[in-house]
Amino acid sequence: MAGAKRYVPNDSTSKQAQTFSVKKRTWLLYIFLFPLFLAVIIAIIKIDIKAFILNGVAFGLFFASARLSSFGLDNEQAYHASNLTKAPKVPYKFIASIILGIATLWSASFAGGESILEGLFLGILATAGYIMYYGIDPRADKLSNVDNISADFAIETLNEANAKLDKIKVKTKEVKDFELHKRLIETLKRADEIIKKLQDEPKDIRTARKFLITYIDGIENVVNSYTKLDEKLITNETKLDLQNLLGDVEKNFESELYKLKKDGQFDLDVHMDVLREHVKSDLNK
Repeated sequence: MAGAKRYVPNDSTSKQAQTFSVKKRTWLLYIFLFPLFLAVIIAIIKIDIKAFILNGVAFGLFFASARLSSFGLDNEQAYHASNLTKAPKVPYKFIASIILGIATLWSASFAGGESILEGLFLGILATAGYIMYYGIDPRADKLSNVDNISADFAIETLNEANAKLDKIKVKTKEVKDFELHKRLIETLKRADEIIKKLQDEPKDIRTARKFLITYIDGIENVVNSYTKLDEKLITNETKLDLQNLLGDVEKNFESELYKLKKDGQFDLDVHMDVLREHVKSDLNK
């Protein structure tokens, strides 16, 4: 987004994200590239410079529209998968729709020989069809349930945690020891669960931030130090100590996750008690 991209991976638990990813495809736009590619090749074979330039520009415009659409749809999928995010800063889909219209106009009137009026009509039709099928870029920020903390603070914290986790996950692939690799994966899963919980309940971010960032930083430092060494030279005792350490970290993550869920249970109990009092009051009237 720029902004909404990669603080959450493609969230398979989000029905909205699943529906979006199934319905929105960019492959239709790439269909236009095939005949234009052939036209460019034919122009090269015939050494027709004018046709090469005209068809080459058309190819470039359609390709740009397709690529920008991919960026826009990726951003929108990340937007729908998150409960706390800002709208994309760059309206990639809108830009793609305009470029598609220009590409259609160029292909029809300049490369295809049709009148400007006909090309303009087809260009407007292409842009309108794109918007009708793919929709417009999200424009509203999703900043609900933030309560007494800054939305920017909440988003920054989650983005920071996710960015660190992504780096650790990449480094984890370099760990060849099976048991240690497995322990790292399980520990990171717990961290992901905490972040998902904080996305749903951003009001808890302030209390969980220090815990989360501190532990993730610690894991990152350990993994980075481990992967810099020749794994064959690391003693089994050191590997076992590291496994035990990560086991303790995982337990602390589970404890923190329990506290976050317990806090949600507490809020539910309070609201139920208030509703119960209202019911009793009305029945006694």
